[in-house]
Amino acid sequence: MFNRSILRRMTPRDTNTAFVHRSHAIKAARAIHDDATLMGLSEIFKMLGDITRLKICLALSHQELCVSDIARLLELTESAVSHQLRLMKAMRLVTYRKEGKMTYYMLDDEHIEELIQMGVKHVGEERQSADSSDR
Repeated sequence: MFNRSILRRMTPRDTNTAFVHRSHAIKAARAIHDDATLMGLSEIFKMLGDITRLKICLALSHQELCVSDIARLLELTESAVSHQLRLMKAMRLVTYRKEGKMTYYMLDDEHIEELIQMGVKHVGEERQSADSSDR
């Protein structure tokens, strides 16, 4: 849902506040979501802004894992992994299933993996661009 309040503010009240390219500004305003959506998006990017959480997401994108295996894989304590998973679960980045006494974690949905893969692709493009400009 886009932010209608931005469009309301775009009605020129006098010539001093008129847009240079009003039609372009209206199209741009439609791309800006409401504040609640942007806050949620910001929180997701904050969560993905941590290298440990990114590593956990990448590991879980290929296989569901228990806390012990994630800890060994990333050379972290089980307590540290559990803490990160608790934060990630609250943001719906990961989910879990129980099998007896074991708890297995997995990504909540494919969107999380897609976000990370798009970021990886973007970083790869930046590196290629930097490498080609160094030549």
